[in-house]
Amino acid sequence: MSKKTKALVDIFVIGGGINGAGIARDAAGRGLSVILAEKDDLAAHTSSSSSKLIHGGLRYLEHYEFRLVRESLKERETLLKAAPHLIHPLRFILPHHKAMRPAFILRLGLFLYDYIGGRKILPATITRNLRKHPFGEPLQTHFTKGFEYSDCWVDDARLVCLAVKDAHEHGARILVGHEVIRASRSDGIWTITVSDKQRVPQTYHAKTLVNAAGPWVDEIEDKTHPAPASKKQIRMVKGSHIIVPKLYEGEQAYTFQHSDNRVIFAIPYEEAYTLIGTTDVPYKGDPNHVKIEKSEETYLCEVAAQYFSTPVKAADIVWRYSGVRPLVDDGQTSASKTTRDYVLELDTKEHAALLSIYGGKITTFRCLAEEALEELKPYLGFTSPDWTQHAPLPGGDMEYAGLSAYKTKLIADYPWLPIEILERYIRSYGTYSRKILKDTSSLKDLGHHFGAGLYERELTYMYTDEWATNAEAALWRRSKLGLHMTKTERLDVDTWFKNQSP
Repeated sequence: MSKKTKALVDIFVIGGGINGAGIARDAAGRGLSVILAEKDDLAAHTSSSSSKLIHGGLRYLEHYEFRLVRESLKERETLLKAAPHLIHPLRFILPHHKAMRPAFILRLGLFLYDYIGGRKILPATITRNLRKHPFGEPLQTHFTKGFEYSDCWVDDARLVCLAVKDAHEHGARILVGHEVIRASRSDGIWTITVSDKQRVPQTYHAKTLVNAAGPWVDEIEDKTHPAPASKKQIRMVKGSHIIVPKLYEGEQAYTFQHSDNRVIFAIPYEEAYTLIGTTDVPYKGDPNHVKIEKSEETYLCEVAAQYFSTPVKAADIVWRYSGVRPLVDDGQTSASKTTRDYVLELDTKEHAALLSIYGGKITTFRCLAEEALEELKPYLGFTSPDWTQHAPLPGGDMEYAGLSAYKTKLIADYPWLPIEILERYIRSYGTYSRKILKDTSSLKDLGHHFGAGLYERELTYMYTDEWATNAEAALWRRSKLGLHMTKTERLDVDTWFKNQSP
């Protein structure tokens, strides 16, 4: 028998990826009643499988997507201010490959990249002699000229988690592990049935429905009645990444061009590793079971090996991941040329609005959310203005320049905490680090040590405050500690979760 929830909410959001998280956050912050339902875990799929960048998308200029690039570049600094603990500036080195784009074309593109977004915080592009500058040391000697430019790094899954946490702190109800079974609308009201992990059906009622299900956006539309009058065609594009032991010293990243016009990044990762990706290939399978192919691993290794003086081999790979982007099919023959811009499709049958989200990228999630709320405004009647542009995300309520000062204060307050753990807390939780450390005066107060600096106090925080329900969620999305732990240690975390009350 279905459990009924009689209360009528303003917005029911389907999907706990970055777009659903952003919309729920924006709506809840305007005082609207919100429910967000995610069938698996927050950022379980596409939103934890990116290249971990807040960036304008330099290569999108080549496809004349000036609006998208400009919006993305403006958002870089907005998000940097909102979450200075989670997002940090990153300098990229783009070596000039004589067999590919001419140097003057690269420099012109970078000139536009520097200025069309109103850059204020991040430094501008510099031309480098790679034979004389340390940034050229990891590269093969025939690369003599390069360009150093700015973008930002982000822990993508934690960004999703923070947006959902902000939504929750503004009153939103978060249903992790709840799959939408069907949704019907009549007389201006949606009736949504979801199934929880125990397969117990629950029914909710909402004025509007947001379909932010990512690769499952079509599947959700098929579950609605009456179905929307028209549907956008989506094109699923798979992006795969590999993690290898650190290939070079320094905090800089690299952008490599390939003869097929694709671009891959090599990025410092978790201090001891280098992240290489992405592949951008068409995908026709089930997005629940996406995985990297051997051909993709070979491709990434071969492109990296064309630039680095140290060979990159498949045998070096210590971790790999893949995700599917649900892009709007714009007719491009190449997957890498398919637009990354987002499209919002509004359907108002039975006077009950259904807003479906297609495409998008992590960098523009906040703008997408504002536009989504503008689309839904006539059906909800709210008058509250946009608010997220100058609002910090949870843990980010510190000035960008004050990150170092905050670290100094935390060291003074918790001198017994090893510096590597304290620094990781700040990078992950920002000012919310104190929530984990409350009433502690020694490592013993943090509880059982699982390995790699993970103590039970932090794991409990992930469970109670961040909706982590299993070891995978804690070790590979809320953190990346799985990379640093032994199999036995990871199993210990898995056992801990199984012992928690459902």
